Formats: sequence, structure tokens, C-alpha cells
Amino acid sequence: MESRKVNISPLFLCSWSGGKDSYFAFYRALQQGLKPAVLLNTLNEFGERSRSHGIPKELLQQQAESVGLPIEFIQTTWANYEANYIEKLKELKAKYAFSHTVFGDIDIESHRAWEEKVSAAADVKAVLPIWQENRRTLVEAMIDAGMQCLIVSCRKELADAIIGKIITRELLTEFEELGIDPCGENGEYHTFVVNGPLQQFPSTVRFSDYSVHNTYAFLNFLTEPK
Repeated sequence: MESRKVNISPLFLCSWSGGKDSYFAFYRALQQGLKPAVLLNTLNEFGERSRSHGIPKELLQQQAESVGLPIEFIQTTWANYEANYIEKLKELKAKYAFSHTVFGDIDIESHRAWEEKVSAAADVKAVLPIWQENRRTLVEAMIDAGMQCLIVSCRKELADAIIGKIITRELLTEFEELGIDPCGENGEYHTFVVNGPLQQFPSTVRFSDYSVHNTYAFLNFLTEPK
């Protein structure tokens, strides 16, 4: 009797901010033949919003439901971030049996080194599907893929010009005039993907103005999905 080889796609956990880079890294990982198992997001120590981006937990849960995957959370301070991240990876590996972790970093070597370090500590392999791509070309590819990337936080001096806007080619031109990196890799801004090729339905996002905390501005969401 002839035997047939069965190809099993490697399972991955995606380090998920809800923003454009992690979203597109996930999208590229699918194109590379990997299979998603779970999303992992890091919340602030109060467990209400994501770190850096300031996205409400409920909105991230709605987005994950649209993607069709479970989402897990780490609630942590910056001081305990690495230890908590490794512990959570180990816990989730046992639960979801993934062999790879997917990250959305582009070209900052220290970020890649950290991602490889924490992944190795959990005995899984880090994959960076958008590593070393041209930053503007990368954002244009996101737009072409149908991703609607809403700017939800940014440096306070940029807020009046860009916060609350969806990234378009026209806005990329404005970025250039304002001296903003196309991907925001220098910390100029963060996004939330309202809709795109991974989602079955768009996220419902309503906001008014913004608030400033230290040197950063964050959208004020009017209602948080239940």
C-alpha cells in the first residue's frame, strides 16, 4: 500500500498589538504557510488598555473575534515585562501547541534580539515576516491589501495633524513633510487596524478628542465594545 506524506503547517502565536505591523506580519506568515493558533497582547498593569497603543481590551477582543482567533493577555508593568512574557509564552505553548512566534518588527536589531531571546526561553522559534523591508513600501503594501489603519496614539506635538486619521498614500506624503517615519518606527505614532484582509467584519470604533499623558497623545474612545 502506497504511503502518502502529510504536510502539517507549523502553528504560530502572533505577538499582537492590534496595530498595522503585527497585523501585516500575521498576514505574511499565512502566505508563508504557517497556521495561526492564538494572539497575545500586553496590557498595562491595570488590565484596561494595551501598552504603548492605549487600545481598550474590549476593542482588541472584538478585533480578535473578527479575525477568528482566541486572544490572550498579559497584564504587567514595564519592570516585570520580560519575565511575565516568557512565563506566558510557556503557558500558552502548553495550551495551544505552537512551535513559532510571529512578530511585526522591521529593522530594529535590539527588538529582534529580544524576541528571539524570549522565544528561545519558551523553546519556540521567532519569525519576523516583514523584517528589513522598505518602510514606505511596506505601508503602501498594507494599504493595497485593504488594511484600514487608524492612528490611535502619537507624540503629543503631532496629535492635531495626524491622530484619529486612517493611513492613506496622501497621509504618507504628509508624514514626509512633517518628518514622520512612514512606519512610525521612531515612536511617532501607533495604530489600530479597523478592517483588513484577516477580518470577517470591521471593528466598531468611536472616539472624540484625545488626551495627553507625559509626551504622548491617546484617542479618547467614546464607547468600548462589550
